[in-house]
Order: sequence, then C-alpha cells, then structure tokens
Amino acid sequence: MLALLRTFSWQDLRHHPWRSAAAVAAVMLGVALAFAVHVINASALDEFSQAVRAVNGQPDLEVRPMQGTLGEDLFAQIAPHPDVARANPVLEATAMARPATQAPGTAPTALRLLGADALLLPAMAPALMPRPWEGAARDALFAPATVYLNPAALQALGVPPEGTQPRPTLQLQTGLRTLAVQVAGTVSAPGAPLAVMDIGAAQDLLGRVGQLTRIDLQLQPGTDRSAFRQALQALPGWPAQATLAEPGDAAQRVSNLSRAYRVNLTVLALVALFTGAFLVFSVLALSVAQRGPQFALLAVLGATPRQRLALVLAESALLGVAGSLAGLALGTALASAALQLLGGDLGGGYFAGVQPRLQWSLPAALLYGSLGVAAAVVGGWWPARAAQALPPAQTLKGLGSASGRAGRGWVGLVLIAASAGLAALPPVFGIPLAAYVAIGLLLVGGIALLPWGVAWLLQRLQPLAVRHPLSLLALERARRMRGSAAIAVGGVVASLSLAVALTVMVASFRGSVIQWLDAVLPSPLYVRSTLQAAGGDAALLPPGFAEAVARLPGVDKVSPLRTSPLQLSAARPALTVLSRPLGADPAQVLPLTGPALPVPAGQICVYVSEAVVDLYGVRPGQAWPELSKAFMPVAPDNQAQAATFFIAGVWRDYVRQTGAITLDSAAYQRLTGDTRISDLALWPADGVDMAALQSRIRNAAQQASAAAPAGTSDSGAANHSADGNPPLVEFVSAQSIRERSLQIFDRSFAVTYWLQAVAIGIGLFGVAASFSAQVLARRKEFGLLAHLGLTRRQILAVVAGEGAAWTGIGAIAGVLLGLAVSVVLVHVVNPQSFHWTMEMNIPAPRLWALCAAVVVSGTVTAWLAGRAAAGRDAVMAVKEDW
Repeated sequence: MLALLRTFSWQDLRHHPWRSAAAVAAVMLGVALAFAVHVINASALDEFSQAVRAVNGQPDLEVRPMQGTLGEDLFAQIAPHPDVARANPVLEATAMARPATQAPGTAPTALRLLGADALLLPAMAPALMPRPWEGAARDALFAPATVYLNPAALQALGVPPEGTQPRPTLQLQTGLRTLAVQVAGTVSAPGAPLAVMDIGAAQDLLGRVGQLTRIDLQLQPGTDRSAFRQALQALPGWPAQATLAEPGDAAQRVSNLSRAYRVNLTVLALVALFTGAFLVFSVLALSVAQRGPQFALLAVLGATPRQRLALVLAESALLGVAGSLAGLALGTALASAALQLLGGDLGGGYFAGVQPRLQWSLPAALLYGSLGVAAAVVGGWWPARAAQALPPAQTLKGLGSASGRAGRGWVGLVLIAASAGLAALPPVFGIPLAAYVAIGLLLVGGIALLPWGVAWLLQRLQPLAVRHPLSLLALERARRMRGSAAIAVGGVVASLSLAVALTVMVASFRGSVIQWLDAVLPSPLYVRSTLQAAGGDAALLPPGFAEAVARLPGVDKVSPLRTSPLQLSAARPALTVLSRPLGADPAQVLPLTGPALPVPAGQICVYVSEAVVDLYGVRPGQAWPELSKAFMPVAPDNQAQAATFFIAGVWRDYVRQTGAITLDSAAYQRLTGDTRISDLALWPADGVDMAALQSRIRNAAQQASAAAPAGTSDSGAANHSADGNPPLVEFVSAQSIRERSLQIFDRSFAVTYWLQAVAIGIGLFGVAASFSAQVLARRKEFGLLAHLGLTRRQILAVVAGEGAAWTGIGAIAGVLLGLAVSVVLVHVVNPQSFHWTMEMNIPAPRLWALCAAVVVSGTVTAWLAGRAAAGRDAVMAVKEDW
C-alpha cells in the first residue's frame, strides 16, 4: 500500500496539485474555525475561573442574598457558630474610576470595589491581601477611603506598581456621586480591574453601613456541610432570601450559560467541514475517473477490489491529515490573535473584559483533528467504492461504467422520518443535540432521495421536450443516469440547503428583533447614567430624579425603568427584574406571546420571559412561591412586606438569555422601598428645543447629585459636581438604539453569509469536478454523436442542458431541504439553545437569487467541463473500437 501511495498516488498529486490543495484547504478551514472557537472559549473560561477563585478566596460556603444586601445581624448570628472556623463579611460595589489628575474628557475605567475584613484575608483569600507601599502608616489596612489595586487596575489607571509620593488619588463615580479615595498599595488578584479596602471603610465610603453582599465561611474540619446548611437555615430570623452557594458555583454558572453559545458556534464552524467533505468527494471522484484506466490496469496486474478501495480511502485520509494539521495550526493562530485583539468574548457577552492567556489542549487538538480526518474519509468513501466496483476490461476499452441506478428511496424516507422524531426531543444539558442530529439526518435523507426525485421530475418533463431532439437527448441522458446525476448535484443540494436554512433563520431572527425593538422602545428619547459600563448600583439614578424631570417644561411624559439582578438559584445565573409602569394594558408596553391573564385579588402580577418558562418550569396562571421568598426581607425603613406573585403572561426577550421578570414599578417600590431607577423613557413636547431640554435635564441631575447623601469619611472623600467634571447623564434616541442593535446583529451574523458563500462555492466546485469526471468517461459517446452529425456546438448544448437540468433539480431540492432545516433551526434549535422564539420569515427574493445563481453557475460549469471532451479527441476515441 505504501509503495502504491508513493508512486501511483504521488504522481497524480504532482500533476494536479491545486485540486488536492483545494480539498486540503476545505478541511483545514473547518478544523481551524471549530478548534479556534474551542480554544478561545476554553481560555476565557479558565481565566474567568481563576479570577473568581482569586476574588472569592477559598471559602467552603458563601451566604448570598437573592437580591439586594444582607444585614450585619446575620453575620453576628453565623460567625460564633461552633462549626464555623472563619466568617468574612464582604461588601461589593461597582464604580467608574479615573485619576484625580486626569483630564475630565478621558474615558474612565470600570472598577470593581470590594470591602472585606483585612485580618481574615491571608487565610481565606490570599490574593486579596493588601500590600501597602513602603512608608505607609501602620494602620493603612484599615484607613478610611483607602484602596489597594490589582495589576489590571494599576495598568488601566496609570498608577505605578511601586507607588508615588504623594499617594495617587482616584475619583470614583457611582450613581450621581463622585467619591475621592487614596491608593496605598496593591493586591495580587488577577482578572478585571479591582480595588480592595477594609469592610468598615467601604461601608462608610458608600453610605451602606450595616449592609453586606455576601458572607464567606470556612468550616471546621470534618463538618457535615448538609447538616450545617440545615442548621443555618433553622436559625431564628434566617432571611428567606438568603442562599448558600459553593465557591465554584459562579464559574459553573457562566460555563453552563455560555455552553449553548459555544456549541452553536462550533456547529456553525463545522458547516465548513461538512461542505469540505463534499469537496473531498468531488476531488477524488474526478481523480478516480481520470485514473480509471490506471486502476483497471492495477486490477489486471492483481490488485483486488478491496485493495483499490483501501488505496482511495488512504488518499482521502492523507488529505484529511494534511488539512487537519494545517487547520490546528491555523486555529491556534486565529485563537491567539482573537485573544489579543478581542479578549475572550466572541460576541455573546459572557466573558466581556476578560483578557485570557492561550490554553492549548492536546486532547482537544486530537479530537478536532480526528473530525477533519473523519470528514475527509467520509467524503472519499463513494469514490473509493467506485474504484472498487470498476470493471477492468470495460474501463480499459474506454467504455466506463454504465451504472445509473437510482438507489433506494426508502432509506431517505426513513432518515427523514427519524429526523422528524429527533426534532421533537428535548435538549440534553441545555444543548439541542437531538436537533443537530435531526438536521444531519434530514440533509443525508434528502440527498438519498435525489435519484428518485430526479427520475420523477425528468419523467414529468419528458413530454415537454419530445419535439426538441437536443433537449430530449439531454433529459433522457440525465434520467437514465440519475444515480450519477444525484452524485453530481449532491454537493449543490447540501450547500444550497445550508445556505437557504441560514438565510431563512437569520432573516426570521432579524425580522423578529426589529418587531421586538419597536415594542420595547416606545419613546423617542432615553435618559440614563453615564456609568452604564460599570453596571450595578453605580449606574442607578437617584430617588426623585424621574419626578424632577417630569416637572420640567418641554416634557410631555416620562416612564422610569429599574433593572436589578435576582439570584433565585445558586445553580443558575441571576434573573433580571424589570420594574416599569405597566398601565391597564401590559400588551402596550411588553411584547407578550399571548393574552394577559386576569390577576386574582390580593396578588401581584408579574410577566416572565420565555427563558424563565424553560429554566424554572413556571407557567402563566400559576403562583410563584420562590419569587415571594426573594421579596420577604425587610427593606430600608421597614417598607417591605410579604407578597404573592401571580404569573399573568409570557413576553419575548432577545437580550436576557438567563430570564427576566417584569412587574409594575409601583409594586416594586412598595415591596423594596427602593425608588432608584436605571433608565428614563422621555416623550418631549411638540416643538420643544431639544438642546435646551437636555440642558435642563443635566441641571436636574447636578441638583440631584448635590442632594445625594455624601457617604464620605474623614479622609476628605467628598461628593461634588463641579464644572469641568464629565456629564452625569447621557441621552440616547430610540432610533440610535435600533440602528446600533441591528449593526451588532448584522456583525454577529456576518460569518453566516461568509459560510454560505463558501458552501455554495464548494458545491459548484463539486459540480465541475463531477461533470469533468463524467465527460472524461463519455468521450466515445460524444465521438459517436459527432459521427452522427451533431456539431461541437450542439454537443456542448446537450452537456449544458444536462447541467441546467441537474442543477435546476438540485436548486429545487436544495430550497425544499433548506426550508425544512430552517424550520428545525427556528422552532427547535433557537428555543432550546437560547430560550426565545421567533416568527418564521422567508425572504423569497433572496432565495430566488440564490437559486438563479446556482443554476446559471452550474450550467456554465457544465458547458466549460464539456468543451474539452467534445473536441477531436472524442472523435478519435471512437476509432479505438474499430
């Protein structure tokens, strides 16, 4: 076998290097894209996990609230428990930071602020232990308004790691307040910019005395965690909204959340590998047809059919190995470049801000390399079978193979029926594995039905061509060689069906997003804090701001919106609670998927997103006791009260994959006592001067900032809004939000258009290779036609007619198959992966254009392939039988 590969196969490669290079490139592309996606996500997840471990330390358990904060009285109950070795109170916040000496116009840095007990950090979170600079006071660890920065924060804020004299001062903006802090040293924690300070100093600085965001616990050796959990929850006054979480839950939640996104990206990348298998098939089919006499001679010299099969499979495997090795190298390079330029985020928003190091895995490389080899071997199977079944004597005489069997149509029907059954199955671990298999079976089953479809359609077209000899000759040839026709257009059907499916899916998604944006953006103008990048409480506007804006001249109406996280389960990512005025008809402000249900007396209506229905198993018309627990704790000023929530409807949300809950803002404020808002929808009065109105709103923000509680300490941290500081609020029009959202959407799906072009190009290359192989075997047929009086132009017309018939049938089959695949993508894959639904939208003009391009290209390709076979060599080939 090795001798044949070195001589027989190597000679063909030397004479046709570009043909083999095209097959290698197709395999390389599929492997590179899939492996790059894996490496990027593995690197980002590893970096995120390391950062979580460094920031959270090494506790055995974490006590966290479902929403809001915990009271210090809970810490006082837990800390003396005999099973608790150490208990560390933690307060977290977000802010936008800039050096005090920096120009106001410079972009600030999003900073995570963490307050903890400095005496417990060496044992519980060594990476967070402050390291004061030389010359710092002995009590610098506990000094008010004093922070310690990690390497990312030092770099982002331009602070030297060794410190300076005088000590650098930072301005932290949170909400509408500006706070001054002094940098006194560093911490070693990796990850995004982070500032650490003493828990008491953090509470004083932020005006949150007595509040905690979590309590980290280290247990005594040998403690039964399950029994300890039960003991804690049985404590008098244990808040119903307190949850106990494992330290690794945060990383696991992000991993689970991004898993469907990663899998979908990988499957999309493997589309190139799927079409690459067809290119390997086309290249080897052409190669086997050209080397038919040589294979026949090998058979005469003693090569068995099994040896000829093994030889072609070995050639396909070598193409796959070469493509896989090149793909792994290219994928590593792409991943490295993406990590340097884009960080660890591939557009899903799961690892935004993470700058990971490349994590290369040999098992993953072997897996994706094996996929490339397997795709190449599958693509080479049918050419190998053709070489195995080749009739030596007939081939040596130049007669080729007369096989035109239509195949077994029942196999295709069984595969399509199986795909329909699989599409109805639920996801596995949040991944639509059955749906992906269903799409594969649907494609294979549709291609298996091609010979039957070709025979049926050409038989119906025969009466139309009976008066046109050339057309009749082309149709009869295509009908009698329908097995060969099916092989020739199989690549076109596969690639066009994928292109159609992606086109319909993207068009459906885009159309649904446009409708959703129209529903959720009712007002022409939106006001929000300039600290959106920081998130959390830092981006909230203070109480009374909405009412102050509503009283301004030139304002017709305002509608406040508050968003806040809600951690109902430690095993799942946080939900988002949205509170806004719902009015008498919630369908006017929410894109409901069905009619709103009447709410029983004494209950509070909530509307949940489709993701909540899938993830938490709730349904419209039910009460939700778990949600009631989250609103049971006593809020500031004892304004909270127990509530019973009734799910009155389901709404569509294309932003929050983890789920969202909407309730009326009056109910939210009554339950929590929190009147801060995140955004303010604003309807200006007709004819108002927009520049003057925005100036009045900025002045209202400055007044609200001046009236806000200072929350500063004796170190001189102050709340101020002097002239020259950056604006506290920003204005965004609904039109700009729509345009920005659609730009992000189009950029996110740009790769699908590129994959469509690659798939169709590979399919057309397959048509060219198949026609070239067929015309090489039909030289004597063309010579006979020439002897019967047909001109070269007429012979080419027959070949072009065959090409038009085959690609036309392929286009019809590709569109029908693509529409079937798009139904699975739109109604199964997307809801199971991302927990949202969309309306089916078929872009008929674009599909017609795709079909026309394929038919025209296929006809021209067939005509070009037939030119070489219709020349003098074809005429002389008949002489071989004289």
